[in-house]
Amino acid sequence: GLKANTVNRRLACLKAVFSVAVDNNMIDISPIRKVKNLKQLDDGRIRFLSEDENKRLRAAMRYRNSELISTRISANNWRSDRGYEPYVECQEYQFADHIEPMVLLALNTGMRRGEIFHLTWQDINLKAGIINVRAINSKSNKGRHIPLNKEVETVINIWLEQQPKKKWYVFPNKSGNRFTDIKKGWGSVLSQAGIDNFRFHDLRHDFASQLVMKGVPLNTVRDLLGHADIATTLRYAHLAKDHKLDAVLLLDD
Repeated sequence: GLKANTVNRRLACLKAVFSVAVDNNMIDISPIRKVKNLKQLDDGRIRFLSEDENKRLRAAMRYRNSELISTRISANNWRSDRGYEPYVECQEYQFADHIEPMVLLALNTGMRRGEIFHLTWQDINLKAGIINVRAINSKSNKGRHIPLNKEVETVINIWLEQQPKKKWYVFPNKSGNRFTDIKKGWGSVLSQAGIDNFRFHDLRHDFASQLVMKGVPLNTVRDLLGHADIATTLRYAHLAKDHKLDAVLLLDD
């Protein structure tokens, strides 16, 4: 019942394990050396946000933010009445938690979820206006620099001001370590926005799709996304409709 790409990833892991075993003389040959990858179908489908979905997503994050603040105030009133120590107030903050700044960062940089989870304050150079994605945290094992647009720069500055004590990770969890999942918060935003069939990773697709539709060259998009192969970036080529039309119209001459 697994998809072909999932099977192939697991097969690659198994092959690597047996290769190490052969190199260390634990076995003579790999028992799966002749097992071939399954054929992967790619229909070129890219999920990105429509203009209306983008507005609804942003509105849902603002609504969730206000709900979290209201809940915190109510909880603190309850604790105060009983003589308990109150939670940290957040009504003066732009962001009540990590979800909204994470999403806005992904929308404007195309960073993968894992890259955002691993992001540290040392990786952000506000003076130079760039984010450094370290090779160790990149899927392609290649580092890259992503310029900050105005929205991301504003988000980062606001988030930085909200940190009473700046920790190592930009988005630390309650224990100060990096996140491994944000399904609950992300799911509540999608539900509130009424957006179906959209994963957090699709924010990366949205970033690339918007750039291509605005005429940004595919090779530039490739550099920003950190693709190891231009073939991966070519999946967005069909969105550059005007360029395709210009090419076909040359036949009229």
